[in-house]
Amino acid sequence: MLRRLYDWTLSLAGKPSAPYALAAVSFAESSFFPVPPDVMLVPMMLARPDKAWSYALICTIASVLGGILGYFIGLLLYDSLGAWLFRLYGLAEGAETFRHGYAQYGHWVILLKGLTPIPYKLVTITSGFAGYSLGWFILLSIITRGARFFVIALLMSRFGPTIKSVIDRHFNLVAILAIAAFIGGFVAFRYLF
Repeated sequence: MLRRLYDWTLSLAGKPSAPYALAAVSFAESSFFPVPPDVMLVPMMLARPDKAWSYALICTIASVLGGILGYFIGLLLYDSLGAWLFRLYGLAEGAETFRHGYAQYGHWVILLKGLTPIPYKLVTITSGFAGYSLGWFILLSIITRGARFFVIALLMSRFGPTIKSVIDRHFNLVAILAIAAFIGGFVAFRYLF
């Protein structure tokens, strides 16, 4: 199934709708969707290395806009929708500790979590219900999400053929490692915060 998704994403890169699909996934992932945009971003960059930088920009803009939605979910709807999302992911207990961490480490929390496998939607929703400054949240989101996606673009533009070769030869191992990082992000959020 994952191999078909990978192949489909590679084929999607050549279609005019590719940037829109990437933007939609990036936007949704920052506020409510569980799958990170990297699942689409990496294969699309491998298929179209000439578009790696524009794909990174699309992901950054859409992710920050989705993050603003997540922020407002936390600010205005935490008691209903926000809490439900945290319970759905089994992270309700960690969310409260994470919320209190903003008093001391708010800037660092956003900067570091935006670069890690910890799902960014958890950071965006928590930023809202913690009452973190919206202006700072947007600025730090641009920095951290931009850094993440543009580093991927740099790697894909420099080492894309080698990375594609490794993925093609060892797809199952790469898929297992990606799933482990994704699950590890949720576990880290739950137990570290």
